[in-house]
Amino acid sequence: MTASAVPTPSAGLAAALTDGLPGRIDDLAALYRDLHEHPELSFAEERTAGIVADRLTAAGYDVTTGVGGTGVVGVLRNGDGTSVLLRADMDALPVAEAAAVPYRSTATGTGPDGETTPVMHACGHDTHVTALLGAAERLAAHRDRWSGTVLAVFQPAEEIGAGARAMLDDGFAERFPRYDVALGQHITSAPRGHLYARPGVFMAAADSLRVTVFGRGGHGSAPQTTVDPIVIAASIVLRLQTIVSREIAASDVAVVTVGAIRAGSKENVIPDRAELKLNVRTFDPDVRETVLAAIRRIVDAEAAAAGAPRTPEIAPINDFPLLVNDETATTALVGAFTEHFGADQVHPTPAKPGSEDFGCFGTAAGVPSVFWNFGGFDPDLYPDGPERPQPAVAAGLAPGGHSPQFVPTGVEPTLERAAAALLVAASTWLSPR
Repeated sequence: MTASAVPTPSAGLAAALTDGLPGRIDDLAALYRDLHEHPELSFAEERTAGIVADRLTAAGYDVTTGVGGTGVVGVLRNGDGTSVLLRADMDALPVAEAAAVPYRSTATGTGPDGETTPVMHACGHDTHVTALLGAAERLAAHRDRWSGTVLAVFQPAEEIGAGARAMLDDGFAERFPRYDVALGQHITSAPRGHLYARPGVFMAAADSLRVTVFGRGGHGSAPQTTVDPIVIAASIVLRLQTIVSREIAASDVAVVTVGAIRAGSKENVIPDRAELKLNVRTFDPDVRETVLAAIRRIVDAEAAAAGAPRTPEIAPINDFPLLVNDETATTALVGAFTEHFGADQVHPTPAKPGSEDFGCFGTAAGVPSVFWNFGGFDPDLYPDGPERPQPAVAAGLAPGGHSPQFVPTGVEPTLERAAAALLVAASTWLSPR
């Protein structure tokens, strides 16, 4: 961490920046409901980007659109001092919404395979966009209380792990001011009002793979004349389950999931190929390499054992780097959160098997970054209390991320806390006046 990036929390600045925020919540809630009703898939966030650009421009930011495709960057220069990057992701998921809210999404979009799919903000990126816009507007309104530079970054395509890299590849470092710290947040299934952070590894690395297994097709009545790729695929699925249980040490963590299988079109026709889509989550680079090598070995071996005419193809779909929070910066941020919101509202959290590409911004600039979670749901859904929200999700009492029911309850208090968290975080680095 450079000297300029050493955090100096200011309780007075945090209070000043959050002043007036409650009076803006009705406007932010209306914006959130509009974004929720009109979700857009990765790299298709045109409408969302337009709304973001208009509001940033109205607040006095220098705005650049089309960064990395559909990304938006707002820059607010306000004298000498530390430069702070605040990031929100904008894209939604190919999920059909089941939540019975008046602003329920009925939107559709075109997926990467060219098929029409329902679209929903099932990961809460609509809350991220709204909270960052609210924080950006408060920072502009209180320019007399701080000095430095704010970069408000609205990123596309987080869900496919491509948006942060696309913005960086589009000359982000050369086009915008250098920043001293990168800060971001994500809604989580937990009681609204509560914040969750940890130093070190925060979220897992992820690798998504497409495996194509080749067989020899034929009539279902004469399997002896074929090489059945469905049977090969089934054997691969079962054998993959042994990687974590038999090749990874009990002290290490990994997840291997087969999320999709596609083969054939008729019950009495054996197809000539089968496709599997895999997802891998790891917290350690060596474990990652072990898992990926085991997948290659197992896929090839099962195909060879069945007499497949061709070696299977394994192609990457996307990947996410390990998300690691800077130790010093996280400690300072947790201290600022605790002072502003109270110790009963701020909690440690275990490393999460979900993944994020936010860390690319800190890595690319060689600066510390911190990522945290905020809760967004009715506290009554979590009988074990805010310190242990995970059991409620596992028991089906509360919706988890990517669920068709993942819509925050109590929108106004959720947005107020999320916007305030960004402001308190920014105040930890910006210079008070």
